[in-house]
Amino acid sequence: MPDDVQLGSLSAFRARVAAMPGPDEAAAERARAHDAQLTKPAGALGRLEALAQWAAAWQGRHPPRAEHIQVVVFAGNHGVAARGVSAYPPAVTAQMVANFEKGGAAINQLCDVLGAELTVMPLDLDRPTDDMTLAPALGEADCVKALEAGMAAVDADTDLLCLGEMGIGNTTAAAALAAALCGGDGATWVGPGTGVDAYGLARKAAVVDAALARHADARRDPLAALRCVGGRELAAIAGAVVAARESRVPVLLDGFACTAAAAIIAKLRDDGLDHSQVAHRSAEPGHRRLLEALSLDPLLDLGLRLGEASGAALAAALMRMAVATHNGMATFESAGVSGPAG
Repeated sequence: MPDDVQLGSLSAFRARVAAMPGPDEAAAERARAHDAQLTKPAGALGRLEALAQWAAAWQGRHPPRAEHIQVVVFAGNHGVAARGVSAYPPAVTAQMVANFEKGGAAINQLCDVLGAELTVMPLDLDRPTDDMTLAPALGEADCVKALEAGMAAVDADTDLLCLGEMGIGNTTAAAALAAALCGGDGATWVGPGTGVDAYGLARKAAVVDAALARHADARRDPLAALRCVGGRELAAIAGAVVAARESRVPVLLDGFACTAAAAIIAKLRDDGLDHSQVAHRSAEPGHRRLLEALSLDPLLDLGLRLGEASGAALAAALMRMAVATHNGMATFESAGVSGPAG
């Protein structure tokens, strides 16, 4: 593992979050000035204009780029899955990793269309987290190891990073993590996940409540919440979000579990997710609540609830179009088109 992602402790990760760089204001200003000269009325491309300017600010360059896209899917297993919180057995996590590696999943097809680089990172699948209703899901050493794995997965030369996850039971962990970070109980945050019925939904809510009761003190600290009710793939996502910011790589976050993991950074630092966009609003009801709690506006709303970075990959295509219009359009001067009056 590279020296620059060796943490050693949660305190070291907390310090890395505090030291993350801000946007490049000079690059952002160049993007705004260029946009004002393009052959269109001001604001006519709506959010596409803001996305191109955002990419320039966080890449620290103008023009921005969206050619090299990296998609990373972290996979982890959860001890709490034994409590019947999913419609699928825990073995499906490893089976789906194998499917990713063979090119058979939805994300493989999306990456093929994008020409994106797909990285699949299974995290100790033969060693699930502890059942969070009985003990902390992760010890500090395991949590730090997962954070480091996420940081190491980021290609510093990529233009755009798409993050996603796979893990049976992880919408339960995400619900518990969202509750610990933002308040509320299990019923506030749980949803059908892989497709549980009403009885399964009640069981998930009870499991989340039991975990929150056992780890009540974890509500006071985002990293304690991650360790006590999170998971390896969720920790890895948090690590990747920080490493991307350090390398000036803008981030697209996938659905509920991914956003819950990234919310740790938002709770550690008010502007912690300014270099990230939420790719889509998941059909998982907790995702809508979490986006509202974090004041995040997703790019798409397509009724997705698959995970595996599928929504992030779709939004990457949108980002590519935003950058293409910004970089490729003629200016009023170069096109010989009269600009706005006055």
